[in-house]
Amino acid sequence: MSIRYYKGGDMPDSHLPFSPAVEAGPFIFISGQASVDKNGKIVNDSFENECRRSFENVHSILQATGLDFSDVVQVRNYVGRQEDLQRFNEIYREFFSEPYPARTTLIGCLGTLLKFEVDVVAYRKP
Repeated sequence: MSIRYYKGGDMPDSHLPFSPAVEAGPFIFISGQASVDKNGKIVNDSFENECRRSFENVHSILQATGLDFSDVVQVRNYVGRQEDLQRFNEIYREFFSEPYPARTTLIGCLGTLLKFEVDVVAYRKP
């Protein structure tokens, strides 16, 4: 099995020590994506805008690997505040539709800097 590391291009960059995506066999593991710009600078905004920007960053990485949201098999979401959970579920449906990927959502785990973060696992069909 080969392992490929993705970085650069249209993917958001980071000064932190991680690869935006790693492909191992047919699986692509996308690191946690938050509301950051192309240079990895955090963009503080409303919960809705930070959530959408995070998913758009995932989309950019999926595109760089030749995949899209329909190839995602698992999603882990990190929602900063309990009161944003209902809005999160509405926004989530803008990016994913049935059959939904497996999903975990953690609440109240981000501290004060971020309102939302997401990481995904995608599967490259043979």
